[in-house]
Amino acid sequence: MPLTMAKAGETVTIRKITGRDEVRQHLAELGFVVNASVTVVSELAGNLILQVKDSRIALDKTMAMRVMI
Repeated sequence: MPLTMAKAGETVTIRKITGRDEVRQHLAELGFVVNASVTVVSELAGNLILQVKDSRIALDKTMAMRVMI
């Protein structure tokens, strides 16, 4: 299921990242890689604030839909 389905406060593991090579590379540079743990800090209208490693990152709904958990 896509990352947008995760609830605030939930920690999930990334299983797959879809999209063009440039999109996958950009997400990988932000720390979104397969088997990485991500915590959903908050969600507003499908847009997410995520805790990845030691960073907080905001992803819009379209980018979050490409990250499968």
